[in-house]
Amino acid sequence: MAAKYQQIADEIRTKILNEEYPVGTVIPPELKLQESYQVSRHTIRQAIALLANEGFLRKEKGSGTYVDDRFKTKEASEKRTKTIGVITTYLSDYIFPSIIRGIEETLRENGYSLLLASTGNDPQQERKCLESMIAQQVDGLIVEPTRSNQYNPNLSYYLSLKESGTPVVMINSRYEELDIPYISLDDVKAGFVATSFMLDQGIEQLALIIKIDDLQGKLRMKGFIEAFEEKKMMFDSANIFTYTTEEKQQVIGRVVQKLLTDGNSIEGIVCYNDEIANSLTQQLIASGKRVPEDFAVIGQDDSYLSTAGEIPLTTISHPKEQLGRDAAAWMIQAINKKIISETILYEPQVIERQSTKRKK
Repeated sequence: MAAKYQQIADEIRTKILNEEYPVGTVIPPELKLQESYQVSRHTIRQAIALLANEGFLRKEKGSGTYVDDRFKTKEASEKRTKTIGVITTYLSDYIFPSIIRGIEETLRENGYSLLLASTGNDPQQERKCLESMIAQQVDGLIVEPTRSNQYNPNLSYYLSLKESGTPVVMINSRYEELDIPYISLDDVKAGFVATSFMLDQGIEQLALIIKIDDLQGKLRMKGFIEAFEEKKMMFDSANIFTYTTEEKQQVIGRVVQKLLTDGNSIEGIVCYNDEIANSLTQQLIASGKRVPEDFAVIGQDDSYLSTAGEIPLTTISHPKEQLGRDAAAWMIQAINKKIISETILYEPQVIERQSTKRKK
């Protein structure tokens, strides 16, 4: 059954096509429509936004909502190839090529084109990307949030897109302030599974290296804490090392310095991702330490970096290409069927390699 706002949009559309609401006239105000349909103002606005996006209505600030005939030319333009905008923090690094490949393949198979942009995890660059996508009138937007654990000054752009009826879906993370569906690994569970795996090996003195300007880090740290709580064990807060985008290189040095300190009791390190785990492992080996004999290391995301170093890394699975395909399929359904699907969360699993060990 169609959502209520879609049912209301269908009724208003029919009245426009039957010329009960002639082109150029003002439809009843939102308050009157609320009373007529016995729904919230938000539902009425969703219906109006949908019809405005289809070209049946246009909103004029301070004047009202007018019946428009843009839908006639819009129908003719529907035959054009639809374009989906994709904004990620990076394009060619880490797991992003795999995600983009999944998006691109699914869009191409369904006759859609792709417009790519990256933010470098910089909110100012994200604003430029959003403005460019809006100016080019993309039919939908797949976005990886920028610094998703900090206040983002671009939230109003997403509200504007939502108001206009342009479908938006987030990948890998989300902005907690916005009610927008997202497709992501279950990051709390990923942190929990990684930490539980180490504890189950008898590696109880754990350090955590975690990124704090992205929401994934906050959630993975929550999973780290929950694993200790479930096992009724304590962790040392002095062994939690946090960093932001700009501090990625420095944090490895801080951790290695701590690990090389005499009397240090750390046995293993849970890392934010494979990039951190790979760098840490390389620096430990360069310092004369052995992985996993001296320090066990676990990463996240099962990226190419997990097998690129001297020691193959134990890591946590990440769907990558599947996530890309699902994001593209989500968008195609939102555009073709006007159905906004639910959030998708993937279950993480441990992929065991040589960087961890079982204690006797």
